[in-house]
Amino acid sequence: MATFTTSDGTELYYKDWGEGQPVVFSHGWPLNADTWDGQARLVAEHGFRAIAHDRRGHGRSGQPWQGNHMNRYADDLAELIEALDLGDAVLVGHSTGGGEVARYIGRHGTARVAKVVLLGAVPPLMLRTEANPQGTPKEVFDGIRAGVAADRSQFYWELSESFYGFNRPGAAVSEGVRRAFWMWSMQAGLKGAYDCVAQFSETDFTEDLGRIDVPTLVAHGDDDQIVPIAASAHRTSQLVKDATLKVYPGAPHGLVGDFEKAFNDDLLNFLRG
Repeated sequence: MATFTTSDGTELYYKDWGEGQPVVFSHGWPLNADTWDGQARLVAEHGFRAIAHDRRGHGRSGQPWQGNHMNRYADDLAELIEALDLGDAVLVGHSTGGGEVARYIGRHGTARVAKVVLLGAVPPLMLRTEANPQGTPKEVFDGIRAGVAADRSQFYWELSESFYGFNRPGAAVSEGVRRAFWMWSMQAGLKGAYDCVAQFSETDFTEDLGRIDVPTLVAHGDDDQIVPIAASAHRTSQLVKDATLKVYPGAPHGLVGDFEKAFNDDLLNFLRG
């Protein structure tokens, strides 16, 4: 198991597969790097180096009391990239991981970055405000915090249904996918998982997106019940200078089956392009 220690003493787990141009994956909440295994294996088999870490407070990484905020997440990513001396990297972020990637660029620039992929990503801002009327009401995120604090095991199990769109009529429900989601979620520490809710929902990434100056693929399902597309991908694709928007009709937040295959094809084409 590969780990490195950040400047504030937190041990972070990461996996490092293959050789070639690095593709660095940042995962969503409350999951870990294993959610990217399909894509990591895919790119490593096609001549790229796949790197994916567990965010602090999640998975096999340390669970510090402090530092569970977006700036520190971005700095952790920067320290990993520097520790491995990566250059010409492609940064790929899903959901909260997309916010982590955006904030990384906002704080550290693109000197080591060649391209960006934002999948179902939370930027520019999830929270509904006067300036962001299409956002999600704060009461929804208060409910998430309450669910995590009261009975996170049951909450994560129920969340898996809408996360993958299994609550839609005619959906091909996978019990295995739901169990995997629950298992990954339960590996997150309570403090880190709880703190992260405010970070993915209330952080404004607008200025960070304006600093992205490399080719960017913005991919999103138009039936995403977790990060609705109107307040996220549609706005992000307008704020990032060199962005290509790819919308998957009927796709949920977590891509499985044909939706995942479509994204995998687009990811490989984008990497090769």
